[in-house]
Formats: sequence, C-alpha cells, structure tokens
Amino acid sequence: MNDNRQARDLLGFYLEAGVDALIGEAPVDRFAAEQPSAPPARAAQPAAPPRDLEIKGRAGPPPAPPAPDDAAMAARAAAKGAKNLDELRAILDKFDGCALKATATQLVFADGNSQARVMFVGEAPGRDEDIEGLPFVGRSGKLLDRMLAAIGLDRTKVYIANVVPWRPPGNRTPTPQETQICLPFILRQIELADPDILVCMGNPSAQTLLGVKEGITRTRGRWFTFNTGKREIRAMPTFHPAFLLRSPLQKRFAWRDFLAIKKALGEGAA
Repeated sequence: MNDNRQARDLLGFYLEAGVDALIGEAPVDRFAAEQPSAPPARAAQPAAPPRDLEIKGRAGPPPAPPAPDDAAMAARAAAKGAKNLDELRAILDKFDGCALKATATQLVFADGNSQARVMFVGEAPGRDEDIEGLPFVGRSGKLLDRMLAAIGLDRTKVYIANVVPWRPPGNRTPTPQETQICLPFILRQIELADPDILVCMGNPSAQTLLGVKEGITRTRGRWFTFNTGKREIRAMPTFHPAFLLRSPLQKRFAWRDFLAIKKALGEGAA
C-alpha cells in the first residue's frame, strides 16, 4: 500500500509540474504504431548540403572575408590594375573582400555618361538601387532627375556612382571598415571618368572623398579641390536627394548649389 501511495504522490507531482506524457529511453514513432501497414521507418540520413554552399566541388560554408586591413590592401591593388571603367567593373564583380557583396542582390556600379563633365557620388545603394542595379533610382532618383532637368541636364549628360557599390543590409549606414575597403574603387572610378566637376551627394560622400570634418549644412555650396590622380578639379558637397525628401525646406539651398554647378560648367565651356 505504501508503494502505491508513493507512486500516486509521485504522479501527482509530475502532473502539477506539467508532465502529461510518459516516454521511454528509445524514441517511438506513434504514427507508425497507429498504421501497422506503413513500412518501417528508415534510419535518418544526413541531409545533403545546399547546392549554394558547394564551392569548387567541396561542400561547406563560403569562406570568411579577409580582415579589413588585408581587404583594403587587396582593394588598392585591384583598383590600381584597372585600365578603364569596364575593367574596373569586372574587377569589382570578382572582388570578395567586402562582406556587403554577400548580402546585396547585385553590384551597383554607375549610371549615365562616363564621358560627362560632371560626376555625382553618393554614399551607398538603397533597396531600389539594389533591385535595379543602378544608383539613384526610386524616389530620391526621381528627385535628382528633376534637379538635373532644372539646370538643363539629364542622365545622358552626367555620370553617377556611390562610394560603396553594394547595398548594406536594411539600408543601414556602411561601417567605416566597409567604406575604407571600397574607397580605392571609387577613387579609381573618379580618376578614370576624369570629370571637370565632382558633386558629393550628402555628408558621408563629402567627408570620405574631400576629407572635410564639418557637417553638410556648413560645407554644402562651397567649392573644394579634389585630385583625381591625373589633375585637380573643382568639387562641391550638396544635400542628398533622400535628405531633401525628408526636409523639403532645404531644397532652396540645393537649388543654389545646382545653379552654381551650372555656372561652373558654363565657365568651363567658355
């Protein structure tokens, strides 16, 4: 009797603790037990590795990107070897030193006319750019197109790129390491395009390319000197179209900047 009472007390304790099923040490397929006609279960086989993880005939995860310093050195060497913009784009397509490449849909290299006298450079692609493979599309791109049209330009008369050619996940800001890894490529891209005027769209682009420390509200509209590697050209920071969409009252200042760019292009043509 005492043994039965102890057993009932123990079962009561388990029920209060939430235990509502008895299991043994060996696994039992309850569904197979209800269907005697079903064939016996096979021993579990290890799952085959996903095809996208098969690298050069060997299964396994993709190799980790190199350390930031090593990646930056590799980027400088690779960018230096590009003799023209087509070669630079092909080199970027094969470059695996930046982890952003693994999360982006595709490379966003450039748009417009590489022979144009003015080049616009932003920070990094966003979602729309990542989908289309072109810089400055979507709402901000349409605003840029309207701003260009206001001074008699369009995408056939300008060249457009970004400091970072791959979209950061979730449109986050690129890390300083990611920017430094990509920097040799945009510098070489500017050198090969060799524009007369460089326009830095937004504070990150201006600080990266021009080395300015002040914010965009203080530097926009001012002329700086940028060395393309071949010669010195005029450069101006201005507001990014995405910022103007959030702060429409600042459009009047951007308009002044674009008028100054138009004037500089006219002076150069004369």
